[in-house]
Amino acid sequence: MTVQSITTHSITRHAITLHLSDAVMRRATQAASMLQAPVEEILASMLAVTLPDTDDAPVSIQTELARMTWLSDQTLWQIAHQSLPMEQAARLKELSAPQAEHPLSPANQAELDALRQEYGRYTLRKARAYALLSLRGGRPLLVNQ
Repeated sequence: MTVQSITTHSITRHAITLHLSDAVMRRATQAASMLQAPVEEILASMLAVTLPDTDDAPVSIQTELARMTWLSDQTLWQIAHQSLPMEQAARLKELSAPQAEHPLSPANQAELDALRQEYGRYTLRKARAYALLSLRGGRPLLVNQ
């Protein structure tokens, strides 16, 4: 792989040489033709979308979100359909309700914070799974499932 870096307007762009199969090159060329854009732009855009920017995600889940890119469709569907276990969901609801009426004890507040963090982890994983599946299938997945 050859890499060349160019900086313009405080944006660094890197030129690389890729070795693509005929099938991948054919698909990239077809997409470029349909979108009336250079093949390089199509491939760069696909890499930008496919390789997750996890900087906004909690550090504890960034690696997991990045690794999801290489999971099979079957595994991604399993993740997409996961939910917080019923016991945890019930406890989350139970602990969230009384907050408006009176403050939680420190132990209950810590438990609520942990449950919210776990709920957020499930949500981020599901969102990433749906995004990857949509990219792979080329169609929105949240319609008429």
